[in-house]
Amino acid sequence: MTLTQLEIFSRVAELQGFTSAAHRLGISQSAVSHAIKALELELGVELFRRHQTQVELSDIGQQLLMRARTLLGVVSTLQQEASDARGMKRGTLRIGSFGPTSSNRLLPRILKAFRHEHPGIEVHVDEGPDRQVIQWLEERRIDVGFVVLEQERFDTFALFKDQMVALLPADHPLCAQPNVTLKALCEGPFILTEAGSLELVSRLFSTARLTPNVRYRYSQLLSTVAAVSRGDGVSVVAQASLPEAADPRYQVRPLSPPVNREIGLAVLDQRESTPAARAFITLAQGMDF
Repeated sequence: MTLTQLEIFSRVAELQGFTSAAHRLGISQSAVSHAIKALELELGVELFRRHQTQVELSDIGQQLLMRARTLLGVVSTLQQEASDARGMKRGTLRIGSFGPTSSNRLLPRILKAFRHEHPGIEVHVDEGPDRQVIQWLEERRIDVGFVVLEQERFDTFALFKDQMVALLPADHPLCAQPNVTLKALCEGPFILTEAGSLELVSRLFSTARLTPNVRYRYSQLLSTVAAVSRGDGVSVVAQASLPEAADPRYQVRPLSPPVNREIGLAVLDQRESTPAARAFITLAQGMDF
């Protein structure tokens, strides 16, 4: 068993295909097939179930995947610690980001400074909903991720405080109010965005024992803003996720009582974090957002 075989196994599992894994790794499909076959022969088990267009992990394959990712993570940390001793001239940093707040407001500034200080580090950014970033952290697919705090299962580092607001069509009656209650937002069609704070918004209504009349669900904040602007309904979003320029098609009102949101960085275990991840976190904590 080799580290190359484990890396190929992990990539095939992630992308659910030999061809896509070969493209991502920059090797031939036959090389991928040979590595997986050799690994299966050595272990004496079938790691994947083959289908026409994709593959899926077998039961034992699912059990071994987490072990493989753990080993690859340890190797990556060892390699980067050696690189760190040489001035951290090489290495890879995998970042998970969600929604406009982290992807548009926080990440670009941090990346610009990080690349200036560590130009040899190759940075990969994966973007998805906040719950997806948490899953990537748990599965060790990323080294560090932006999350909504608190997250007790991870080691976290606070970066930015924000507040949740009501997003209303410009001609909505609630625009006459200085702030808006969650109960008032339940009186008409509600638009639920899954772009960044789905868990927080859902928890707000659940804690208040309220059920919004959800008519639409959008995975992108821009789609939510467009739907509210058309008058399709109201929504609750993070203020920092909205475009900075004012838009006459919608209005923003604070919630009553106020609801704060804090964004931070998370790692599975800071004791096992790579030097690149630690450098990224340190740099981000020193910034004023």
